[in-house]
Amino acid sequence: MLRGWRGLGVIRSASPGTRFPQYTRGYAAGLPELTKDRYSHVKRGNFATLEQNHLKFFTDLLGENRVVSNPSDCQAYNVDWIRSVRGYSNCVLKPRTTQEVSEILAFCNRHRLAVCPQGGNTGLVGGSVPVFDEIIVNTGLMNKILSIDEISGVLVCEAGCVLETLDDRLAEKDLMMPLDLGAKGSCHIGGNISTNAGGLRLLRYGNLHGSVLGLEAVKADGEIMDLLSTLKKDNTGFHLKHLFIGSEGTLGLVTKIAIQCPPKPKATNVSFLGLQTFENVLETFQLARKELGEILSSFELIDALSLDIVTGHLGLKSPIQDFPFYVLVETQGSNATHDEDKMNRFLEIAMKTGTVEDGTVTNEDSKIKAIWALRESITEGLLRDGYVFKYDLSLPIKEFYGIVTEFRKRIGEDAVRICGYGHVGDGNIHLNISTKEFSQDILKRIEPFVYEHTSQLRGSVSAEHGIGFRKPKYVHYSKTEPAINLMKDIKRIMDPNGILNPYKVLPS
Repeated sequence: MLRGWRGLGVIRSASPGTRFPQYTRGYAAGLPELTKDRYSHVKRGNFATLEQNHLKFFTDLLGENRVVSNPSDCQAYNVDWIRSVRGYSNCVLKPRTTQEVSEILAFCNRHRLAVCPQGGNTGLVGGSVPVFDEIIVNTGLMNKILSIDEISGVLVCEAGCVLETLDDRLAEKDLMMPLDLGAKGSCHIGGNISTNAGGLRLLRYGNLHGSVLGLEAVKADGEIMDLLSTLKKDNTGFHLKHLFIGSEGTLGLVTKIAIQCPPKPKATNVSFLGLQTFENVLETFQLARKELGEILSSFELIDALSLDIVTGHLGLKSPIQDFPFYVLVETQGSNATHDEDKMNRFLEIAMKTGTVEDGTVTNEDSKIKAIWALRESITEGLLRDGYVFKYDLSLPIKEFYGIVTEFRKRIGEDAVRICGYGHVGDGNIHLNISTKEFSQDILKRIEPFVYEHTSQLRGSVSAEHGIGFRKPKYVHYSKTEPAINLMKDIKRIMDPNGILNPYKVLPS
């Protein structure tokens, strides 16, 4: 029989959203080495160096309080939150309006000053921090919600709004964001759009290319592109918004967004299940699609070593005994009785056939958050191991977990941990290889093999985190040469001086 809820004890991360404050974590004291030193093959572009007359322009435009130029104060903006890359910018700008962004970029373009757009800085591929001394344009003060249309469900807001804040405001109108991330307490919606973030419920609500109705963005020369349509249908030529969704700030800086928001579900059920084999996971997913159908919102895999991270490092407690694999299944719908019946039937079949051996199920909000904390806290917990080589891959679902076992053979005991977790529903696995500290030898044993292996399976080298700084030279494993050349052509047209987020996304 499927067990009912067995208390998880005190859950430190049970509150909604994960916040990633800079330099307040209890791991890996000290700063990582500079990106230019760790990746010495990357050379600084032919950009100007920041001078006093540049700072004077920015200060006259924004005021002293919104220009950060003290090196120690700039430190937090120069390092990504997983502490894998670090730039050395001595200028952080904090605009409040699109017009200010326009004037900043126009000035930087005229003076050939490189710019790094930055939101909540929760990215995992080094896309949101400088590689060298690029000027950081941080959108944190552009955080106004402009409108919520309760009839159409369309939200219009500025790019610096925190994802969780938007979700909380929408909940007051019985709506929700179509995007949910472990970093929702810190990430900005503009950054989500710019990276085409996937998240935990893409299986149900799709990706941002479908949810974003319109946006406003500023090009490298300061020209404001008003593409802020709130219409579901608009077939008037090229769909230019898609150029900015997923381009990671290399084509323009997103300043406003119009996004379609679904109704907030009236009923949510979550089950946490224990399984013996990955074949059992696939059988359970197939059964979930069949039995849960339109209410299935998430189907997440966690392997034993991933769960051990949050129970061991973070002190969270699992509600079930130990298994090689765990699955988190969530449903969201509008009829509690109907949804519970469907979930119970799914679980009854799964237990009867033996694909699932143990589990727990709940519809209580606090307990749902506690179960989700087991999944959402893995990234944070991994950092307690030391340095983490992280890979965000799309693979055919049948091949989803094979890459983890492949690397256990390839790296073995030279790693602290090799684990995998992720979104089975959309074929997105997060492969993590942790070591006590960064090692060039381990890196060479991982790359480019991890991308060659993915390409051989016709997968994608980046499922949802983007390309950022870490992956440009591996894009060819997922994109053809003509496709890469076309992307370079678009970049040259929209940013001829190459000032926007240089060294990112496109191979040199």
